[in-house]
Amino acid sequence: MSRRTSPVIPGFGLTLGYTLVYLSLLVLIPLGAMFVHAAQLTWDQFWAIVSSPRVLAALKLSFGTAFLAAIINGVIGTLLAWVLVRYTFPGRKIIEAMIDLPFALPTAVAGIALTALYAPNGLIGQFATTLGFKIAYTPLGITLALTFVTLPFVVRTLQPVLADIPREVEEAAACLGAKPLQVARHVLLPALLPAWLTGFALAFARGVGEYGSVIFIAGNMPMKTEILPLLIMVQLDQYNYAGATAIGVLMLVVSFILLLLINLLQRRISRS
Repeated sequence: MSRRTSPVIPGFGLTLGYTLVYLSLLVLIPLGAMFVHAAQLTWDQFWAIVSSPRVLAALKLSFGTAFLAAIINGVIGTLLAWVLVRYTFPGRKIIEAMIDLPFALPTAVAGIALTALYAPNGLIGQFATTLGFKIAYTPLGITLALTFVTLPFVVRTLQPVLADIPREVEEAAACLGAKPLQVARHVLLPALLPAWLTGFALAFARGVGEYGSVIFIAGNMPMKTEILPLLIMVQLDQYNYAGATAIGVLMLVVSFILLLLINLLQRRISRS
């Protein structure tokens, strides 16, 4: 007669209830309150706020720089993950710790450090000024800050997947006559692409909502270097709660649509 093994955690009903309550308190209720507050506006008022040139410029800047930073980290993060997984060398642990630094470092500190480094009179910014362009207080500086804070998402997502790919698979493909580029395209890329999309989505989502590391290096010039999170803060400082919630709803809807498309693409690739 077999004995029934007790589960490690309580049953499905209790754990599901706890999960729903936890998500409701942290996510659903605050987001629902934002939609309820925004619903106090008429459609014409809402559209007038979200379609204003200042909001559209901030929307384009926030999502554009976040997307560009995620793409850059998609390339650099893949190379870093590959080196850390496939090679053993002196200083490897130091590089591992440096990759995790954006997780531990307060984003405001990162923003101040990047601004001091890339400002026109900074250690690196002064050479850029000599060459005739600026890094800080431009979209380039915002992209640089977002690249810094979102790098760990791609690297840490790809590392376990790379570690699970046996080297024998690559060696077998090489023995069958495949060139290195063919091995990367037909053997490694299909296995890495779902994880790469996950890391890209995480980096993109973090970049869209980033505030602390960007506010110092952006310069915060309306229509030029003003990001959406800062614009929301400006509306709150002016006690324009309706405008702030309308911009927040716009940001939430656009982010949700983009992340949904990325997840659908990831699921389709995983099934193929």
